[in-house]
Amino acid sequence: MQHTSDLFSAVSATRTDPAVATPDRATFEAHLARRRYGRFTLTEAVRPAWQLGVIPEAGYRQDIYADPASGNRLPALVAAVSSERLFETFLQLLEPLGDSCDVIIESSHDRKAPPAELSRDGIERILLESLLWDFEDLLLNDGCSGIAVMHPDWPLEVQLDEHKLLVIYASNLRPFEQILVRQGVPRNDGLRVISQGDHMHTSHGRYSRRFAELAGRLHAE
Repeated sequence: MQHTSDLFSAVSATRTDPAVATPDRATFEAHLARRRYGRFTLTEAVRPAWQLGVIPEAGYRQDIYADPASGNRLPALVAAVSSERLFETFLQLLEPLGDSCDVIIESSHDRKAPPAELSRDGIERILLESLLWDFEDLLLNDGCSGIAVMHPDWPLEVQLDEHKLLVIYASNLRPFEQILVRQGVPRNDGLRVISQGDHMHTSHGRYSRRFAELAGRLHAE
């Protein structure tokens, strides 16, 4: 983890391109501070690499998830939503999951260990949503935290991942697409999201503590 400033602790997923000049520190920190690309605003959690291989934009596309263990394939949606509407959109996408759901929260704050996954089964969706509002800052702005919410019996899952992308797995994607459209997220079958290019995750020590608080409040283990 490279400490680029007191706020940004960047976990680089980049590959160094010798053809691209390395910027000086002031220019690089200005790049990290940039949140807005056209009408799209990033959270604090992730930044595109200096080379801007993928320029962030709002939209969603259909995809297919192939389970590496079973080989089963499940339709999926991948969506990038501007930060001012991201959390509200995430919560609305939980509605098709029903009244009760299972939850997994993931942390990669410990650089010396694999990502940690903590789970809670059988929580009322309304109760979960109320709890998550208290941790909106963590879930939006920490590049080392992610959450997945699932139907307890059916293959339905909504993720807000470490890249602050929304990923939905469902055999019927229509209800989720309708929510995205109502939220003003356009369909773009050629959409490239920030995780597909060189990028940097950002975090802060306080988010590790907040993640522990979330796990405690959620009774996740």
